[in-house]
Amino acid sequence: MPAFNEEASVGHVVREVLTTIPGVSVLVVDDGSSDDTTRVAREAGALVATLPFNLGVGGAMRTGYFYAVQFGFENVVQIDSDGQHNPTGVEALLAELDSCDIVIGARFAGEGDYEVRGPRKWAMRLLAGVLSRAARTPLTDTTSGFRACGPRAVRLFAEHYPAEYLGDTIEALVIATRAGCVVRQVPVSMRSRTTGTPSHNPLKSAAYLARAVLALCFAFVRPVTTLRGPADRLS
Repeated sequence: MPAFNEEASVGHVVREVLTTIPGVSVLVVDDGSSDDTTRVAREAGALVATLPFNLGVGGAMRTGYFYAVQFGFENVVQIDSDGQHNPTGVEALLAELDSCDIVIGARFAGEGDYEVRGPRKWAMRLLAGVLSRAARTPLTDTTSGFRACGPRAVRLFAEHYPAEYLGDTIEALVIATRAGCVVRQVPVSMRSRTTGTPSHNPLKSAAYLARAVLALCFAFVRPVTTLRGPADRLS
């Protein structure tokens, strides 16, 4: 659960996850927050890895995957700490892991009424089209941060999870598919964030489109990552 200045929501999200999915371990990666995110997360029952400064979602997620490999966790589910992801959808993600390596919780796959407009919508459609071809399966929501990863993807991301802007969604999928991971999606219903204000500024949406295209281009020109065998765990 990556978190940056989420003291207002992270406690509720952690408690909801622990209540909804008994027996799981929750790791909050505090990505250099200046508020009480670490304290609130710990009081709610989470393990917390506190980064000394902000690395972005990609850096936080690589920390989480590295922790998973170090302590023997085979499956990892990413849930945002702002309350948008409903933990009741985790069961469907994990069930799909029986036949693939990465499962995306998709907002635009027939469940819920989540909607985007303008350049952001165009970017998402472009990314979905290109990455569907790369993954050889229909994908409608390649920027969703609600994901489950099995053992092969966990080992891969512990070393190669990208830290660049949009890399945590777009480039991560490209790295995974080029390394031979199988990607699928399941429909989920997203909720409105419990804290903060999402941006609907037209200029920022246009910038998102441009950055998304650049991120996609950079992802495909990078060297292909080799997925190592099960015995080659980090030490």
